[in-house]
Amino acid sequence: MPEDVPAHPPLHLVVMGVAGCGKSMVGSELAARLGLPLVEGDDFHPASNIEKMREGTPLTDDDRSQWLERLARELQQRPGGAILTCSALKASYRQTLRRCVPALHFLHLSLSPRQALARVVARTDHFYPPTLVASQFEALEDPASEPRVLVVDATQPVARLADQAVDWLRGRRGSFNNA
Repeated sequence: MPEDVPAHPPLHLVVMGVAGCGKSMVGSELAARLGLPLVEGDDFHPASNIEKMREGTPLTDDDRSQWLERLARELQQRPGGAILTCSALKASYRQTLRRCVPALHFLHLSLSPRQALARVVARTDHFYPPTLVASQFEALEDPASEPRVLVVDATQPVARLADQAVDWLRGRRGSFNNA
């Protein structure tokens, strides 16, 4: 059963971070708890981006631009709110998303390069190779000083991360009402 969801304005939250930080798991948990649709960012990459990553080539800003614009439109097309999983590594990428949803919130799942690499190596069902993890950290611009951003330690259990996010959202957004 969904937890109480903020009534106004609708909640749009990006679960962000480098490869292996747990975006999909935490995003799924939050979507279920908050009764919001989950938009899995990886599902919107063009085939050329997937192939490039599969081959071990980091994406460029140009590679990501269409993808980010598409994700921004996906959020905009969900006026009742949504949870989006997206690396959102650079401030300019986050600004692209904010242009379509100005009150956008970000949950940054933070972990070390060594922890991220270990998690990506352990995955067997994902196109993203371990050789690209370092490039994610090279691109990452810390979002901690930006508005509506919560940074959490991604090594915590998924349920604990979701608890922290829900508590933070409650504090930021005031009262929660059933939607």
